[in-house]
Amino acid sequence: MIIKILGSGCKKCIALGENAKAAAAAAGKMAEIVKVTDFAEIARYGVMSTPGLVVDERLVSSGRVLTADEIGKLL
Repeated sequence: MIIKILGSGCKKCIALGENAKAAAAAAGKMAEIVKVTDFAEIARYGVMSTPGLVVDERLVSSGRVLTADEIGKLL
């Protein structure tokens, strides 16, 4: 499973990345967390506000920091 965090690397992006890592661990899934900071690539996902969360190339959230529990339900 590949989880991408879309954003500039701000506090919200970092928090979303940590929550995604915790959610994957709690679900017992092996996940590679990838940070995407290139705005052209972020725009390809249709994200207009960051942070964005992509799971296996499917955009599941943008514009807010999901909790680990919320992310766990999406995995």
